[in-house]
Amino acid sequence: MVHCGISKLRWQIKTESRPGPKLRARTHHGVLVQSRLPASFKASRSPVPVPPSPVPDLSFGSTPTRLLRFLVSRQYSGLNIAMRAQSSLHGLLRVVVATSCLVAANPISPRWTVGQSVTTTSGSVGGHAAPGADQVSEYLGIPYAQPPVGALRFQPPVKYNGSSPISGSAFGFQCMQQSTPPTSKEVIKQFGIPASAAAVTRALGDTGSQSEDCLTLNVWAKPQTGDAKKAVLVWVHGGAFVIGSARAPAYTGKVLADANDVVVVSMNYRLNIFGFPGNPVSAPNLGFLDIRMAMEWVRDNVAKFGGDVNRITMFGQSAGGSLVDYYSYAYASDPIANGFIPMSGVAHGFGVYTNATVNERWFRMSSKLGCGDKSTDHEAVYDCMSKKNATELIAIVANTTDSVSSGLSFAPVVDDRLIFGDYGIRDSAKAGYLIGNTDNEAGYFKIVAPDANETYWLGFNLVAYTCPAARRAARAVSAGHPTWRYRYFGDFPNMAITTTPPSGAWHTSELPVLFGTVPQDAINSTAQQMAVGKYMRGAWAAFAKDTTSGLLNYDCHGTWPRYQADGDTLNRFSFQNQTGANLAPGNTYDELCEQVGIPVA
Repeated sequence: MVHCGISKLRWQIKTESRPGPKLRARTHHGVLVQSRLPASFKASRSPVPVPPSPVPDLSFGSTPTRLLRFLVSRQYSGLNIAMRAQSSLHGLLRVVVATSCLVAANPISPRWTVGQSVTTTSGSVGGHAAPGADQVSEYLGIPYAQPPVGALRFQPPVKYNGSSPISGSAFGFQCMQQSTPPTSKEVIKQFGIPASAAAVTRALGDTGSQSEDCLTLNVWAKPQTGDAKKAVLVWVHGGAFVIGSARAPAYTGKVLADANDVVVVSMNYRLNIFGFPGNPVSAPNLGFLDIRMAMEWVRDNVAKFGGDVNRITMFGQSAGGSLVDYYSYAYASDPIANGFIPMSGVAHGFGVYTNATVNERWFRMSSKLGCGDKSTDHEAVYDCMSKKNATELIAIVANTTDSVSSGLSFAPVVDDRLIFGDYGIRDSAKAGYLIGNTDNEAGYFKIVAPDANETYWLGFNLVAYTCPAARRAARAVSAGHPTWRYRYFGDFPNMAITTTPPSGAWHTSELPVLFGTVPQDAINSTAQQMAVGKYMRGAWAAFAKDTTSGLLNYDCHGTWPRYQADGDTLNRFSFQNQTGANLAPGNTYDELCEQVGIPVA
């Protein structure tokens, strides 16, 4: 153990909202851990019932004045925890009103002018100084694929072939997505949701207009200083595959680019029925193919922004994390990237669908739109759905409950070409991996199930996040890939979304800290919070610069060894309010994984 005086886990089993079995606890290396699950917490394929209630969907953000619906489920060989969430705390607005030590000093060119035009395969792109970071060039709304409209709806992306200059002055549209009613006053009162939560939702939400014409990306670069060829970080947003956007204020890459000598890229990809339609006529997993096309654009163009095509790392969170991980398997022989950072979502943790399931949902929606059902000619159904107005499709998505299964509303489907059903035995790209999750992911989801007790949420944290991350890290190590693992404990006043119980390090809470975009309009960040963010940005950049040993040499804050389950290799960010490395045995939080049916070895 690197640090002594380790206290209890940040979340404790306290008063349960309904009677339920208690957890036994003991200490392990000075840390309070649960020694076993109660007998009543049995592995089962039957979903744990969760009532449909509003929930803070902070990673799957949208317009702050509306809630976005999503359906989250995990199904494993030993346990199925299903939960349904009608997103997000954005509805509360209706009710509740840095530097890395590894930066080189090797200027690319004294002639680079901030915001200068860059010639790309999409055409000439204009830029501007990023607000609040006037030495960073910001390029927004760059199309990487043809608008997927008309005959291109429900089809794989087609490379952009425009020739007109692109202003780069504003984000593109967010992709089409649905909304639901706001969080109720009763739920706000029950969970003690603070007024400051509104600022959090504004940071993680997208206030822009939406359109099918949404396949754009954004670049932040500072070529005039540092390495002539900079490492590249490519961000994939989350959103349960149904909502979200790269234009959310929390996801700007300007702070990372400004202080850490990296190029940052983010992209939109198609969502819900537009990205994962489930029709039997056209190719599946369209949103996933969008991500690949965006990566090809990065490969072909990032050097023009000072990026190094040989040092590209993908990072994503929640559904975005799982997509990053799926990508590492799908394109193992030609990944373009040489580093992957799946955050709170891995291929081992997010379920995938079979064709039968997604086809049935497709025909249920087509029937409601008057396009026929599964007994109708499939081409005729496809043609009819292709001609429907986009708002009609989104409306039917929002109003079609998933009675087929307890799974996600829309998700990648197994096609054995890009998405597989055997990740437990399949190898991924030869690359570096940085894998982790937050300490209390459930702190984000509890509002959806106010009657669920703490035993339920312990199981949810294990099955959906901790154990899949442990299993994925173990798989990467066994395959010989350089691998690191972390757990985020940050619990800061301006990031709290509930007070009864405290939300702790909830699902998504690390993102504004990592990006340096924590809202300051309600409560200012603490010095410790800013230091943690600086440390994390430096770590992400160090990894991107050298995915085999960059973190080993991150010695201005303390060495971070490669992951081993039985060694002090799990880096606990902000544990007990510490700001540097805090290393614990890799398997500290994995002891119960076997009991919930997820072997991690």
